[in-house]
Amino acid sequence: MTTENTSAPNFIRTIIEADIAAGKNDGRVGTRFPPEPNGYLHIGHAKSICLNFGLARDFGGTCNLRFDDTNPTKEEVEYVDSIQEDVRWMGFDWGENRFYASNYFERLHALAVRLIEEGKAYVDSLSAEEIRQYRGTLTEPGKNSPYRDRSVEENLDLFTRMKNGEFEDGTHVLRAKIDMTAPNMVMRDPTLYRIRKAHHHKTGDTWCIYPMYDYTHCLSDAFECITHSICTLEFENNRELYDWVLDQFPDLPCRPRQYEFARLNLSYTVLSKRKLIQLVEEKLVSGWTDPRMPTLSGFRRRGYTPEAIRDFCERIGVARADNMVDIALLEHCLREDLNNRAPRVMAVQDPVKVVVMNYPEGEVEWIDFPYHPEDESMGSRQVPFSREFYIERADFMENPPKKYFRLSPGKEVRLRYAYYITCVDVIKDSDGTVTEIHVEYDPKTKGGWSEDGRKVKGTLHWVSAQHAIDAEVRLYDRLFTKENPNDMEEGKTFKDALNPDSLTVITAKVEPSLKTAEVGTHWQFERLGYYCIDPDSTPEKPVFNRAVGLRDSWAKKAKKG
Repeated sequence: MTTENTSAPNFIRTIIEADIAAGKNDGRVGTRFPPEPNGYLHIGHAKSICLNFGLARDFGGTCNLRFDDTNPTKEEVEYVDSIQEDVRWMGFDWGENRFYASNYFERLHALAVRLIEEGKAYVDSLSAEEIRQYRGTLTEPGKNSPYRDRSVEENLDLFTRMKNGEFEDGTHVLRAKIDMTAPNMVMRDPTLYRIRKAHHHKTGDTWCIYPMYDYTHCLSDAFECITHSICTLEFENNRELYDWVLDQFPDLPCRPRQYEFARLNLSYTVLSKRKLIQLVEEKLVSGWTDPRMPTLSGFRRRGYTPEAIRDFCERIGVARADNMVDIALLEHCLREDLNNRAPRVMAVQDPVKVVVMNYPEGEVEWIDFPYHPEDESMGSRQVPFSREFYIERADFMENPPKKYFRLSPGKEVRLRYAYYITCVDVIKDSDGTVTEIHVEYDPKTKGGWSEDGRKVKGTLHWVSAQHAIDAEVRLYDRLFTKENPNDMEEGKTFKDALNPDSLTVITAKVEPSLKTAEVGTHWQFERLGYYCIDPDSTPEKPVFNRAVGLRDSWAKKAKKG
């Protein structure tokens, strides 16, 4: 597991510093963030966003937002919009530097024609399955396609007819002519173009052939004069092809370099786009923005802040080798951020009624409660106290063990900012369940402090029964029960590790000040955790998502370590 380190190493930053010192690229730094618009961004993309935009910011460079829109069968405008929203939410902006791979379709096509004319590419008519068979294996070389030696004239004719829509999907592809015996299988005549008769969200029906990512990516970098093309380790083998394509065109405006870093692997989480799509399409979650999903929109809805996620990305650093990061560190970063910014309020999630027997019936006191005990600038609000109020059922025990400091028969405890109370009676139903607790209060302990100096160890939160608002509270837990759901035993899939208790919905009693709370605002429910108002919320019934509990296992682990 990664250990806590707020200044974790970043080897790419070191490379850039060395390049600038050596005068490479005239001291200029240009990065890019190239998402595919075929899904929502997730926490792994956040690491790449922080890395690429952060390096450009820190070195006075530019970071382009470029959509890799080369597969129209899987892309939607919805994803384009959500990606832009997420990047901005993370605190970054591309200014005028927003691009699409489709901006370059004409240039990419012209360069493909050049490859054909120079005998470096050919139209292959093998089926997809045959191409796989001819490619060979890691231990066996591939063999040449029977169509590899087509003449330049025939290849140009076929490629033109592909572009004109004369052939159906899958009948032909354009392949680079490199080496079918290359040790790196990526270099065994990779596909450059395929036929896709599908409507494109940017170019409409202009094209029916589309370039492959490995061909498009490096050339787009060159067109945009990217200096440091940063991607994850799974593209390490593709770097040889990246360089090969660029080397065929010495007249390109710039010569970018590719660098690979370890992608984020987060415990109790899956980040594979294929698996996330399964969760959505099979309705195992409520959608891409489900607060249990590791998408940025899911984290945002749950109550995570961009500051916490940026802090997390800074702490885990940028390394060359894969490792598993404990999700508890991400939760720790959120607690640290919300501890400073979230107003404190009172809510009771599992209520049991308490009646103050010696308090005047019909009387209501309004007590001034600070929103934050250590930050006066947050202000305060008036909280009503009356004869009947709610406490958490877990805060009462009829036969408590030793060192139990909450309410029990004959035991005195403090109500937060209110009074000392002592339990004098318990009312139960026919099943023995406590339905009501009778107490007496000490009027000389107003504000929660005794005039005679006596102290109590237990302090409870509470909500006036007369003034309480019913709120829907969604208690979210980790989506998976297994630390690494990507590594399941034989015969099982990641779906077998889904947590059946990842969402519990309850009705809680909350203080009346929360009636006007706005969607997206954060609150600490005292003694319970940090919560965020969900978009489903209404003034009549607010809806709160629990972002994270108060217990911080990561901080304890870090101290031990």
